[in-house]
Amino acid sequence: MSELAAANPARASAGACDAQDDAAGCWPALPLAEWKDTCDTLHMWTQIVGKLRLATTPLVNHWWNVPLYVNARGLTTSPMPYRGRTLELRFDFVEHDLVLETSQGDVRTMPLAPRTVADFYHSFMDMLHAADIDVAIWAMPVEVPAPIAFAQDRTHASYDRDAVQRFWRILRSVDRVLNVFRADFIGKCSPVHFFWGSFDLAVTRFSGRRAAERPGADAVTREAYSHEASSVGFWPGSGDVRDAAFYAYAAPEPRGFSEHAVRPAQAFYDRTLGEFVLMYDDVRSASSPCTALLEFCHATYGAAAELGRWDRAALERRPAAGVPRHAT
Repeated sequence: MSELAAANPARASAGACDAQDDAAGCWPALPLAEWKDTCDTLHMWTQIVGKLRLATTPLVNHWWNVPLYVNARGLTTSPMPYRGRTLELRFDFVEHDLVLETSQGDVRTMPLAPRTVADFYHSFMDMLHAADIDVAIWAMPVEVPAPIAFAQDRTHASYDRDAVQRFWRILRSVDRVLNVFRADFIGKCSPVHFFWGSFDLAVTRFSGRRAAERPGADAVTREAYSHEASSVGFWPGSGDVRDAAFYAYAAPEPRGFSEHAVRPAQAFYDRTLGEFVLMYDDVRSASSPCTALLEFCHATYGAAAELGRWDRAALERRPAAGVPRHAT
């Protein structure tokens, strides 16, 4: 790395945040009240598409085979195997289409526009069948109160293009910062991925030790929290958190974690959630949103690692002289 950096110094910091990443357009306002109906509808649509990925991919630790990923136009499943072919589905938030592509050159689209979840579900299954894709999914939403079967959901039917584009711009910015944060860690670490169940973008670091099994945990929870972890993420808000926010938690939570001082100063520990919370508006209004979010990531991870007695010397990257970890 030092030789590469010496040969091309710009390369060493190519992945770091810079002033352009702090531009106001990268961190737009997105009050939940303004787009809640669209948010709830899009949540259901991502669950429908995400369940296809769940059905076609082998289980990877902590359900890492399930999420979607931020890409240059929206969210993608990434390639999925299917009977000798490869499939990929993309939410294109530039043209506002759901795009299906196959390794045989088949490209099919569905418009993203105001429509019921039931209509979206039936059209989606029709598109799959037209491409000779026959995959059964469990057609019930998860991780939401009062779930409605997709085929019967005529309650959620909103799609505000402007709000969805702002959401995607935020996801792009958060994805960039979380990947910078991820790069400092050489232990086991998740990708930066979008969980369609909880509708959040997150990255998780692991100590390398198994965690005690949670009493009464179901199979999904046992797999998700089988090892000690420190996680940070973003979601558009829900429940008592009534606007977009960042969260961070340790699992299991070490003694003293909730009282530990973290940065920025606006971050607080929510005892109902059992997580640190930093409101998105506090980040977007900071002089450097990227720096504010990185401070939150490092401070909350530091609390989890120190109090949980992680082997930080073995798990964290120590940069070579002259090679910056990230811009601050």
